[in-house]
Amino acid sequence: MESQGHDAGDVRQGLPSVSAMLDHPRIIMLLESNPRPLVVEAIRDVLEHIRTHLSPESAPTDADTIAAQVATQLARAHQDRIRPVINGTGILLHTGLGRAVLPTAAAEALGQLDRCCNLQIDLDTGLRGKRNHECEQLLCRLTGAEAALIVNNNAAATLLILSALCAEGEVVVSRGQLIEIGGSYRLPDCIHQSGARLVEVGTTNKTHLRDYVAALSDDTRAVMRVNPSNYRIVGFEKSVSIAELVTLKQDRDLIVIDDLGCGALIDLETFGLPHEPTVQDSVRAGADMVCFSGDKLIGGPQAGIIVGRRALVQRVRKHPLTRMLRVGKLTDAALEATLRLFLQPERLPEVHPTFRMLTAKLESLRRRARRLSKRIQSVAPAMEVRVHDGESAVGGGSLPHVGLPTALVGLRMPGLSADGLSKALRRHEPPIVARIQRGEVVLDMRTLLDGDEQCILAAAKAIALDETAEEASR
Repeated sequence: MESQGHDAGDVRQGLPSVSAMLDHPRIIMLLESNPRPLVVEAIRDVLEHIRTHLSPESAPTDADTIAAQVATQLARAHQDRIRPVINGTGILLHTGLGRAVLPTAAAEALGQLDRCCNLQIDLDTGLRGKRNHECEQLLCRLTGAEAALIVNNNAAATLLILSALCAEGEVVVSRGQLIEIGGSYRLPDCIHQSGARLVEVGTTNKTHLRDYVAALSDDTRAVMRVNPSNYRIVGFEKSVSIAELVTLKQDRDLIVIDDLGCGALIDLETFGLPHEPTVQDSVRAGADMVCFSGDKLIGGPQAGIIVGRRALVQRVRKHPLTRMLRVGKLTDAALEATLRLFLQPERLPEVHPTFRMLTAKLESLRRRARRLSKRIQSVAPAMEVRVHDGESAVGGGSLPHVGLPTALVGLRMPGLSADGLSKALRRHEPPIVARIQRGEVVLDMRTLLDGDEQCILAAAKAIALDETAEEASR
């Protein structure tokens, strides 16, 4: 009878066992710096890969080669962990890089939470206290709203408002605002999930107040305005302001919801930037409920913020979803510290990284770029470096139509493609994330933080040395 196992000549039959590999000197060294379960799992993964994916002729069976592959796999897993990176992309609120850089005050607040905290206890009475109380008080003070509530992101805030206030009723929304954003979040799906029914009005590019009026019925619970987030309709277009929507409430039991998305707490025109509707604008205009993000133009941790009329916020607070979507102590502490900075808006460019990036002057960025270029050329003479102007983006669905003039440092390495150079920068520690533009790797000075230049110099020097050594060995 023919054997059902491997051929007699199949070298994979000679693979060492997991227990034998655990006694290998290199594996013993790995165990000193890695948890044993992870090392065992890596050994099993490597052995299984050899058995199932490699041919008998190419399969390594010696313990030294297998131990080296185990070390490589553990190193790769170590690289995949969340850790600080340098943002040279020119996208201020880069979703892939965690969006807003936390202000120092927020980072310090997080650093103090290595012990118990008074998240939900009243220190005066010793009794159960209000969760997120200080953040909510700050939000009311900053926006003029009667009440506030915090959840884990703005999509959750939208879902919660609709679920608590509009279930089994109709929600009227302009067709031009039926957004789909990153992660395949679609507003129509959110409305459906909440138990409400979507009523579309207007056309893609033009919606009038009369369109809303014609759509109102006894089943209408709310009219909703939605920030178009990462796109804009320009040219032959018309939309209805939140103040106009508020006029629909006359003699009607109707809720006006403003989903602002970005969540500006100050008029950006103060800093020479294009106007973005503020939360205060919506509250003053009479919106009943306003929701927005904490990690966009507020520049804090990921959070969804709801402000509005006290009675409505209380109804939302009592909904079962609220507990499922609430934030923990880390978000609460970081958001509180960030919000406090807005009590002195004139100091934001000094103390808030997002506003420092937003307001950086072009000439200052050019000076920094020229200085960095000279230093790179001094430590990596083989690298081609040039300085030129470019454009940064705010990102994160904020100010999508606004380009910020900036200065770029362009890099080329002879013998290395732009993709290869970009990958080498990302594999540096800390990783440096750049963008590729017209065949060169560019670093945007607007998104570099203090101290990043030194890391870039170290990376450039290491990459140049590696390429020089490789060239000499050919």
